[in-house]
Amino acid sequence: MKNKYKEHAKVFKAFCDEKRLMILEMLQSGEKCACHLLNNMDIGQSTLSHHMKILCDSGVVNARKEGKWTHYSISEEGSKYAEELLEKLTEVNEDNENKCCR
Repeated sequence: MKNKYKEHAKVFKAFCDEKRLMILEMLQSGEKCACHLLNNMDIGQSTLSHHMKILCDSGVVNARKEGKWTHYSISEEGSKYAEELLEKLTEVNEDNENKCCR
């Protein structure tokens, strides 16, 4: 059960940084090479790699290598999972047996 929460946290970690949100916004228009992302952000290559690892580990972004560059795109499957996860976690469940103060 603990692993489930660890996996869920990866998804939310992907969305909790302003640079990663900027990257996701850039990827909305389609696949981008890391060089394109670097040219449009005020960060270094190692910082971009750090952010892209978090985004890819969450499943929200896909990566593919082409020569020395990596190309990134939004994962349709990962995005759907993140959306469903947020919906599930914020759903009001009045039948929950662990109600407080009752």
